[in-house]
Order: sequence, then structure tokens, then C-alpha cells
Amino acid sequence: MARVVITGGAGFLGSHLADVLVGRGDEVVAIDNLITGSRTNIEHLFATPGFTFVEHDVSNYVWVPGEVDAVLHFASPASPIDYLEMPIQTLKVGSLGTHNALGLAKAKDATFFIASTSEVYGDPHVHPQDESYWGNVNPIGPRGVYDEAKRFSEAMTMAYHRYHGLDTRIVRIFNTYGPRMRPNDGRVVSNFIVQALQGQPLTIYGDGTQTRSFCFVEDEVRGLIALLDSGEHDPVNIGNPNEFTMLELAEIVLATVGSSSTIEMHPLPTDDPTQRKPDITRARELLGWEPKVQLREGIARTVEYFAATIGH
Repeated sequence: MARVVITGGAGFLGSHLADVLVGRGDEVVAIDNLITGSRTNIEHLFATPGFTFVEHDVSNYVWVPGEVDAVLHFASPASPIDYLEMPIQTLKVGSLGTHNALGLAKAKDATFFIASTSEVYGDPHVHPQDESYWGNVNPIGPRGVYDEAKRFSEAMTMAYHRYHGLDTRIVRIFNTYGPRMRPNDGRVVSNFIVQALQGQPLTIYGDGTQTRSFCFVEDEVRGLIALLDSGEHDPVNIGNPNEFTMLELAEIVLATVGSSSTIEMHPLPTDDPTQRKPDITRARELLGWEPKVQLREGIARTVEYFAATIGH
């Protein structure tokens, strides 16, 4: 049994992590300022022995009394609509928040785990993207507030590992979807599903040929736990290497929902990556991990969640 702190613990990924850790007998302290997280994601855990929730902004000093075995830093706006509306908070949680969470891990002699992102690869010139690729990021573009915050957080994590000898993990998360996504979070899967359920046109940005690789949250969390339990310090991609165009995703959502919604094309946002696909060789070799849930099954399970959530 371990005692684990999860920053962003009331968020989409953080709450699923809390479920798995509590389920295997760990104590969990979830910290969240609830700007994008929600108590509803974790309220089922409130009566569980060993689970604690603290409402706090980790961009300010962080302290947790008692022993701590691991600090998982998942606090951050994580969808374009969020970090474009909250650019400074995004930069602060990636810099100050990471520093504060690292400080807690160092003080407690705990493992530190940073949730980084495929966005560190930017609009990639290498395809698929493996962990040795340094990326193609515009630091002053509107997406740079998220991309550079995560790149800085990786650099800070490795500095603590090298200088202080801290036990660290870095995961680069590719597009993850599933239950507990917010209906209005601006990510393409939730956008398409909500629009299809409500009979609205599905909005595709660009010509629809740009690609993403979508990992169901159950698979993602299984990979995150495998990395946490490993001794691997260098970055590891955790994502599904099956690549889909936005048009293909739209067609799967429409078929799953049984919707007659049309498709509307809109201009591509600034610096939006044209393709994204993880090379998961390291995850397979180091962790014995690979995704199991295919996109059609994952979309069906996510549609079921949203249908219940938004009353359809």
C-alpha cells in the first residue's frame, strides 16, 4: 500500500487514476482547484477510507502532512479551449505548479510523476513520433502556452532527477477520451459526440484530413500505472498508435449515435498539428503495455456516458 498525491485529482485523467489507485489499496490525496476538474468526478470516493480531497491551486505552495510515496502532477488545463481562455494559469501550473509539486516530492523522498503531452512534439516533422524527437513548437503562438509549459515541466523534472537524485517519471500522453470528459471542453471526441447527440452539425477544422490517435481512458490509465510502478526516468509515450482522420472519426461518431447531423468545415486554428501518432515501442518493451480498446468500442462507451450526462 502506498500514499499517493494526485494534483488535478478531480479532473478527467486524475479522477480515473484515483479510482485505480484506491481500488488497489493505496491511499490517495487528490488536490484540485476545480477550474476544469469537478467534484462529481470523485464524489463516489468521498466515503472511501484512505481518500482525501483538498481544494487548492498548486501554482501556490503545496504541502501535505504525513508520509507520501508518490506525487503525480496532473494539474493543468488540457484542451485547446481551456488553455486559450486561461493562458497565464496554464503557464503557471506548468512552471510554478511543477516546481511546487517537485518540492513536495523532494521533501517527502517520494517518486515524482509528470503528466506531459504529445503537444511537446508540436506540428511534427517526424512520423510517427518517438521519444527521441525534439519537436516542432512555435513558442510564441497561441498553443505555445500549453506546449512550452509542458516542455518546461519535463526539463524541470529532469533537473530534479539529475541534480537532487529524485526518482522521476515522465509520460507523454496522446489524445485520450472516455467517460468524465466535459461536454464543453473543446476536444474533438467530446465535441463530435455532443453535437451528434444534440442533432447539431459536427464542426471539423481544416479539410478533415488531419490525423489524431485516440486512446481510451481505461487503456491510458493502465499505461500510466505501469509507468509509475516501473523504474523508468526518461519520457515514455502512452497512446494508441491507430491513426484516424477527423472525417473518419466524425463518421464513426455519427454511426454510433445514429445521428443525421451534417458536417461543417471551419478554418484550421493557428499551429494546429496536421498529424499525430505515437511510436509506442518503448512502452511495449519497458512496460509490456499496449492499448486494447478499439476506437469504435471506446466511442460507444463514451457516447453512453454523454447520453446519460446531457440527458439524451
